[in-house]
This record gives sequence, C-alpha cells and structure tokens, in this order.
Amino acid sequence: MASNPNYCDITPEIEAMAAQAAGVCSIDPGDYVKYDVKRGLRDLNGNGVLAGLTEVSEIVAKKIVDGREVPCEGKLYYRGIDVEKLVGSALKEKRFGFEEATYLLLLGSLPNAQQLESFKNQLSYYRSLPNNFVRDIILKAPSGDIMNSLARSVLNLASYDDRSDDISLPNVMRQCVQLISLFPMLSVYGYQAWNYKSGSSLYIHAPRPELSAAENILTLLRADSSYSFWEAHVLDICLILHAEHGGGNNSTFTTHVVTSSGTDTYSCMAAALASLKGPRHGGANIKVVQMFEDMKEHVRDWKDEDEVRAYLRALLERRAFDRAGLIYGMGHAVYSLSDPRAKLLRAVVKRLSAEKGRSDEYALYSMVERLGPEVISGERKIYKGVSANVDFYSGFIYHILDLPHELYTPLFAMARIAGWSAHRIEELINMGKIIRPAYKYVGQRSDYVPLEKR
Repeated sequence: MASNPNYCDITPEIEAMAAQAAGVCSIDPGDYVKYDVKRGLRDLNGNGVLAGLTEVSEIVAKKIVDGREVPCEGKLYYRGIDVEKLVGSALKEKRFGFEEATYLLLLGSLPNAQQLESFKNQLSYYRSLPNNFVRDIILKAPSGDIMNSLARSVLNLASYDDRSDDISLPNVMRQCVQLISLFPMLSVYGYQAWNYKSGSSLYIHAPRPELSAAENILTLLRADSSYSFWEAHVLDICLILHAEHGGGNNSTFTTHVVTSSGTDTYSCMAAALASLKGPRHGGANIKVVQMFEDMKEHVRDWKDEDEVRAYLRALLERRAFDRAGLIYGMGHAVYSLSDPRAKLLRAVVKRLSAEKGRSDEYALYSMVERLGPEVISGERKIYKGVSANVDFYSGFIYHILDLPHELYTPLFAMARIAGWSAHRIEELINMGKIIRPAYKYVGQRSDYVPLEKR
C-alpha cells in the first residue's frame, strides 16, 4: 500500500479530465477503412503486415493449393528445426530440453554434447544475483503483480552492471545469458516476497548449479524443494514451447522496436515484459484456468455436452464468467486448424492429469476443445478456423502442478526471454533504420487563441 494515503485517489478533476480526453480522442472507425489502415498491423483477414525478416523461427499455418493459400495444420520451427522434434527427443530420451532449445535459438544450430554441457555451465555461472539484491530490491517493495516486480528487478540490475549501456555483441550476449539464468530467481523471489508480506512464511532457496531451469524453478518455489522428475519434465516442455514464436508477436516485436533505438538490454527486456504482461498476450492462460473454475461451478454434469455447450454460448453472449464475450484459450492470430504447441501439450497433460487424479478435469478440457470451435462458428462470422491455442493447456498444467496464479505469466517470461534474446541479437546485427511506422493525422486544425481571450 502506498505510504501517501492520497497516492491512489482519483479526484473529481481527474475524472473530468479523463472524460474530456475520451471526447477528443475517439477516432471514427470508418477512417481506418478510408485510409486503408492495417489496424494492429494486420489486414482484414488477420494476416500480419510484413515488417521485417528473421531467421530465428518460423510459423506455418497455411499452404499453397492450386495457386491459393489455404489453412493447414500448424507447425512451428526454431531455426528450421521442427519444435515437435525438440519436444519428442526430450520426451523419448527422458531429459530436459529447454537449455538445448535456448542454445539453438541463440546460436542457430543444435549443440553437440560438449557444446550443450559448456552452455549449461555458462548458465550456472551467471545464475547468481548481486550481493544484497534480494534484500535491497526485491524484499523492500514487494508487489502482488510479479510481472511488475520482475520488470523492476531487471531495470535495477542495470545499476549493478558497469557495462549496462554497451551494445557490443559479446556484452549483449553476456547480458542475455545472464538474464535467461536469472529470470526464474527474480520471479520466484518476487512472489515469495509478496507472499511473506501477505502473512506467509518467507523462505529463499538458492539455485543448484547442476539442475535444469525447470528443476530450479520448482526447487526455488516449493518450501521443501521437492518435485518428481515427471513434474519437472512437463514444466520443461512448457518452457520449450513458450521459448519463441516468431518476430511478430507483441512482445518480440517490442524487442525489435526498442532494440532499433539503440537502447540497452535491460531497458529492452523490461519493455518486452511490459508487453507480455497484457491479458491479451501472456496473461491469457490465467484467464483459461479462471474460466474453467467458473464453468465447474455452473455446469452440474461435466459429461453433459448440451450443458457444456450452453455454458460456452453464455460466454460468447457475455452472460457468463467475466462477460467479455470470449472463450479463453480458443483461437489464435495466426493458427487456424491447429496450434502445434497445444497439440504437444495435450498429450503431456493427459498423462499428468491421470497421475494426479484429475482425469475428469482433463475430459472437461477435451470436451471444450472439441465443442468450442463448433459453438464459435455457430454464433459468429469467422474468416478462418478456430482451434485451441497454447494457453488452453498450459494454464491447466500449471494448475495441476499447484503453481500460484501469480507466476503463470512470469513462467511465460522465463521461457520467452530466450526468444527475445535471439531477436535482440538479430536486430543488433542487422540494424538499419529505427523502426518507425506512420500514423495519419485525422483531427481538425484551429487557430491559437491567447490565454486571456479563452
């Protein structure tokens, strides 16, 4: 709570200023059509405007048939490698794959055993915070919004870096590897500081150098630092699948935009975190879990398709849950027939839910995944297919693992920092002009009137 009791007050004058701003800032929707503005940098069919080139990752959602584009099953490639192969290899060999995926994204090729071990050692080497950082930065002003806490910590790290503004490639690589290593610590410690402020016990565990990122997250988070191999393995797969998703997603595009200005790595990553925090981007998995909790309260028989279908209609008609008119976890800006990340998580969550005695909940998720597109197409005019996205199952996985809701979006950030780093480095290497799209002025011109005559 703010020390100044008036700090958060909205005065009548501020209310009036907001109302006045609303009156002068509303642009006629027809003007966007008139001037052919690609709102959201997308055309009317939802296709993104080509704003850059990348070699980091590729999203495939369409194919050419008889000279025209048609939807196809979604595919995701990291540096040309099918992400399904990365996950499949980790599952088959029963090993953790996030570090391998991070190496691939940063350096452009799969590591051999020696290179992978060396890279893991570098991550371990940088997995330590400056002296008293936890006490002076994280514990002093804890926040229930862990994304804000994480961004604040990242910006504060610049004060401990004598080369914070150096954007030479070796220094930026060092900063990126350091932040990839530190994001789990900054996020979990931020959550524990807030938990302590709320009345719970405070415990701060140190990371263990021999553990993977997924194992260290659970070690840091849980009071007894205990976890099963399968729990850590599932979390590792989530990290792999969230590590990167093309240059056009909001937070990664933010990384490119901010990097093009020549700013430092800490400012760049804080900006990306600010973007990811939004509920229309990284916060969606929390909404999925909350939606299902509400569904379980209002649907008496989870096996009754008609009852579930009626609830989904109520969601779209703004009569259920948060009345936003959305079935959270359904649909994606790029994918139509399928999101490959959701398909991979579906198989994993089926086994995890069985082991945790939550198969009935998995069955409900599966039913919603099947019925959702049918209900949406029946209620709304859609221009492409609708399918479950990665948030649909990732939130359920975190829920089964008993991870706090406050860490769902930070978990996304712990993974996506790998992709942000790869794109920042790519932008620095190929940097030309500062990214600056155009906005057309559609307001009125008027004469200046001296103050005494107004």
